[in-house]
Amino acid sequence: MPYALSETLIVMPAFNEEESVAAVIAEVHAKLPGAAVLVVDDGSLDATAEVARAAGAQVASMPFNMGVGGALRLGFQYAVENGYQVAVQIDADGQHDPGLVPALLAGLDDADLVIGARFSGEGDYTVRGPRKWAMSVLSTVLSRVVRTPLKDTTSGFKANGPRAIALFAHSFPAEYLGDTIEALVIAGRAGLRVRQVPVAMRPRSGGQPSHNFVKSAVYLGRAFVALLVALMRPRTALKETATA
Repeated sequence: MPYALSETLIVMPAFNEEESVAAVIAEVHAKLPGAAVLVVDDGSLDATAEVARAAGAQVASMPFNMGVGGALRLGFQYAVENGYQVAVQIDADGQHDPGLVPALLAGLDDADLVIGARFSGEGDYTVRGPRKWAMSVLSTVLSRVVRTPLKDTTSGFKANGPRAIALFAHSFPAEYLGDTIEALVIAGRAGLRVRQVPVAMRPRSGGQPSHNFVKSAVYLGRAFVALLVALMRPRTALKETATA
């Protein structure tokens, strides 16, 4: 493992996850002893912040809902300010197994950003319809952008090394799907090394899914709008951001 758990910050965006967040924090503490946990309460209307704090996590509360991208950017800023070498994104709904984090950290030995990829031979996670078509095309396009084959470009389970943290602390996108699609475009154009490792996902342990049936029906169009916007961003500006 290239980085110690004591150098690792678990960043957990959470919006109305009071049902599951305590159990996820407890599992992180049990499986990743020494790692710090930061729950970014993204303007929750329930007791997410209080429950997370009582479970032993550091909590940063957003004044209103900013979306996953805004919450993660705050997490990366916290990592920079507190000297963490690695920031690992874990959902607060229990879908990501903290026990798989060491595999992501091992991937940072020759990469700056490691994606925990579904659809890569582990587990039985499946999607259908527009989401499946969108994910397939997005993976093809984004694989070219980052210059490495990717099968899961919308996974929210990622490990970010020092170069990725430095970049994303001030340029992580907050737009819809920006935390996945545009973040990979930014990383690729900035010259970050991206790779994936296969992981299995679990069912949610609480809360409400972020994509209901109606949202899934329009996912395809929104995904490609997000990709188009990401690719239209000035290339020079992104390179300058990476080295600033």
